[in-house]
Amino acid sequence: MELRATFIQNLKTNRKRLKMSQMRLAELCGTSTSYIGEIEIGKKFPSVEMIQKIAASMQIAPYQLFMTENDMSEIHIPSESKKKLIERLQASIADIIESNLCC
Repeated sequence: MELRATFIQNLKTNRKRLKMSQMRLAELCGTSTSYIGEIEIGKKFPSVEMIQKIAASMQIAPYQLFMTENDMSEIHIPSESKKKLIERLQASIADIIESNLCC
């Protein structure tokens, strides 16, 4: 999907998920309802500043408006959590090897 189309789809999806009207989103962003409508039909595209306002109004990170469903399904594990998980897995593997070699 094209980046602009992804943005538009995510804008609509998130707005509807929050049960937010175009009018309410426009109020929160300090713009007009017609401008939000024009964005949603692809007639206009918002500035970076407006994208930040839209995301903040929806309580999401701006980059999430550009992510496809496929992108969102990928697991993002913080590096500290990843390190702990690897350590636990290594310990478990060591235990399994030791218990199977000793018998």
